[in-house]
Amino acid sequence: MAGYSMAAVALAGIALALAAATTTQVASAAGGHDYREALSKSILYFEAQRSGRLPGSQRVAWRADSGLLDGKANGVDLVGGYYDAGDNVKFGLPMAFTVTMMSWSVIEYGDQMAAAGELGHATDAIKWGTDYLVKAHPEPNVLYGEVGDGDSDHDCWMRPEDMTTSRQAYRLDPQNPGSELAGETAAAMAAASLVFRSSNPGYANTLLQHSKQLFDFADKYRGRYDSSITVARQYYASSSGYGDELLWAAAWLHEATGDARYLDYLANNADALGGTGWSINQFGWDVKYPGVQVLAAMTLLRRRGDAGAGAHADVLQRYKQQADLFACSCLGRGGPNSVRRTPGGMVYHQNWNNVQFVTSAAFLLAAYADHLAAAGQGARCPAGGTAQPSELLAFARSQVDYILGSNPRATSYMVGYGATYPRQVHHRGASIVSVRANPSFVSCQAGYSSWYHRRAANPNLIVGATVGGPDEYDNFADERDNYEQTEATTYNNAPLMGVLARLAAGHGGGGGKFGHHSLAADAVSSSTSINDTNRTSLPSPSPDSEHPSAWPIEIEQNATASWTKQGKTYRRYAVTVTNRSPKTVHELHIGISKLYGQVWGVDKARYGYVLPSWIPSLLAGKSAVFVYVQAAPPADVWVTGYKLI
Repeated sequence: MAGYSMAAVALAGIALALAAATTTQVASAAGGHDYREALSKSILYFEAQRSGRLPGSQRVAWRADSGLLDGKANGVDLVGGYYDAGDNVKFGLPMAFTVTMMSWSVIEYGDQMAAAGELGHATDAIKWGTDYLVKAHPEPNVLYGEVGDGDSDHDCWMRPEDMTTSRQAYRLDPQNPGSELAGETAAAMAAASLVFRSSNPGYANTLLQHSKQLFDFADKYRGRYDSSITVARQYYASSSGYGDELLWAAAWLHEATGDARYLDYLANNADALGGTGWSINQFGWDVKYPGVQVLAAMTLLRRRGDAGAGAHADVLQRYKQQADLFACSCLGRGGPNSVRRTPGGMVYHQNWNNVQFVTSAAFLLAAYADHLAAAGQGARCPAGGTAQPSELLAFARSQVDYILGSNPRATSYMVGYGATYPRQVHHRGASIVSVRANPSFVSCQAGYSSWYHRRAANPNLIVGATVGGPDEYDNFADERDNYEQTEATTYNNAPLMGVLARLAAGHGGGGGKFGHHSLAADAVSSSTSINDTNRTSLPSPSPDSEHPSAWPIEIEQNATASWTKQGKTYRRYAVTVTNRSPKTVHELHIGISKLYGQVWGVDKARYGYVLPSWIPSLLAGKSAVFVYVQAAPPADVWVTGYKLI
């Protein structure tokens, strides 16, 4: 694995630390927030989510052993792991993503966690997850992806210690493939192997062996995991497909092994699996493309740009262009692809658990900022100008500060942090009296009648839980049945612990096992504007973005008819989408904003719009047309994602 000279990094770090000693001492208080306290609590939360036999070091005392027979009916030991949120199901996809992001947090900011006295707790949290994932992978081509099912679990409101609901285990194998889940688990194992490489090399090697097998399984036996484990579909459906997880796993295996074959895979499949085609502005348990793009960009940056990237320089540069676009979109400088924000400044994607995208974006921006700063670069924005590393870090800090209470409601969305925070978290174990305080059995329906509908605060404080958060207008209702806003998840906290460690370290906080320098660049503001021309191409921060013909998909809008009704002039707009590449475009996703009426010829999808089912692909040189009518200027239309095969 390529990296900087650690001696040079150390000398640079010492010089910067001496120069900024005073500001570093007060950095944690920036914005009035104690990032070190928040870091400690963000990691403590994972102990409340533990399944299995709890260790003697367990600090969340209101929890007890649970799920001790998991896997027994299937002839396999599946005791352990994490409950994903406020229920008692062990869902494999979000659990593996949680482990990946916890591991990435430690890889980037383990030194900062150690300085805060939290590295041991962080690695314990990771190992609780990886120990389970090892059990869930008993054979090279077998992976158990879920224990319990959401339907029976959601019919009951029970402490995990009292569970009477189904604990059936569901597995993947060559006849029932699941490339998303196998790929994400491979990524988790590879990332975690880096965490344990020095402290526990034998365990790290074990994780790496599992990771390699799972990646080969995911790639050889391709298929959607929610087609094999159908009970997961209602809860964790894979809307983005498995291309992102295959690339994500390859990127992490390259980081963990330095093996060129994984970098070859990342580069050679960039078009076919969507790595350089998807321009999406959210990152989470379902869609990994921004994470892949940032990892690939980091590889390019560590190799000192195109000259050191060898045969893959061009494709790594295209990955970096997409990473830059993600960063610029978060800052509101990504053209029509820019992320919406609430009036209070929080990035906003959806009502249900929007905070998951806030924490993941904050982490990606902080980590990417440190790598860009180390290389003396910024993020090139599609409408011109460069977003400096310090701008990215400042925006990441603003999002964390919002979560911690710097918002219109002055409410902390991390339980136990600050003066005002949610008291009725949607969480079975927290909302029912602790089994340690009252061991009397609480039945399925008694949980609902006696505890769920109470209007009082939960009897158990689930410290560090980061809840789903407010709506698009910064409104929030602290009510247990308001699960869209008051339920917390492991994948909310996993990236948050990394960015909190970065912020707790202050101005000298940049740098992790990938070998970064601390941030030294000054913010440079540059205004951008959206060009309302009729002909556009895929937005890109590429130096060649002034040559739209270089991009494979062209979008042309034309007003084909107009009429006046009740004093308003309506226009019919025809949008032509043309494949200018020599390859076939598959899984084309189109973003449309400033649309005020109905649209014909495309179907709504999770990430934008897609062509109708009878147009599954666009051959080279072919076009598709859709139309809309509105009494307004043309809508903004752009390409969200595609694959070229």
